[in-house]
Amino acid sequence: MLSKNQIKLIKSLAQKKYRSQHGLFTVEGLKGISEFLDSPYKLYQIYSTDAVFDVSEKDYTLISPEDLKRISQLKNPNVALAVFEIPKPKPVDSSKLIVALDDLRDPGNLGTIIRLCDWFGVEDLVCSNATVDCYNSKVVQATMGSLARVNLSYVDLKKFLSEIEYDVFGTFMDGDTIYNTTLPERGVLVMGNEANGISGSIEALVSKKLAIPRFGNLKATESLNVATATAICLSEFKRGSI
Repeated sequence: MLSKNQIKLIKSLAQKKYRSQHGLFTVEGLKGISEFLDSPYKLYQIYSTDAVFDVSEKDYTLISPEDLKRISQLKNPNVALAVFEIPKPKPVDSSKLIVALDDLRDPGNLGTIIRLCDWFGVEDLVCSNATVDCYNSKVVQATMGSLARVNLSYVDLKKFLSEIEYDVFGTFMDGDTIYNTTLPERGVLVMGNEANGISGSIEALVSKKLAIPRFGNLKATESLNVATATAICLSEFKRGSI
């Protein structure tokens, strides 16, 4: 049975300030937990209704389905919830393609972009300080374990880009068609906020503007979802490396 203090700690991790205070975050579901167990992330504790993970007994707490519902942030909890330690940030590897996010706010979008980085072999994802926290439970769920394989850094994005010595790409409606542009293996791809796109201060640091052209007769759609646009851009960046 879980103690009141255990329940209080786990439930508090739904809020960023307590994740930062304790240096902990939660992962739910068998697949997600397995991915993090196979990564450098350090396990704090697993709470499960069944002994399904091969970990030390001291790291495992068997609980009832009722207790799992009490600590879960999901409507339908899936067997287990694990608490992992938030690692210290790693240096950004500037020798490869980097994706940078300018104030993304939607957890689902961030989670999907993390998965896309994992899929396309982008090791570093740089986020502005106002971007949604990658250890938000909705982000963690959306990554389906990819968070364990992508290095995320939260930075002063304007300062970071101003110090970059190679091309900074950004997506704009009036940019050069991405399908006709020769794209390098090294550079920074900036994706903007869901509602406002790339901010003016960041746009000033973009050296090459890209556009994903609209097709169809009406061309009435104002913009693409940022995660969808990221998928198209990464596909084009990686096309030449096949």
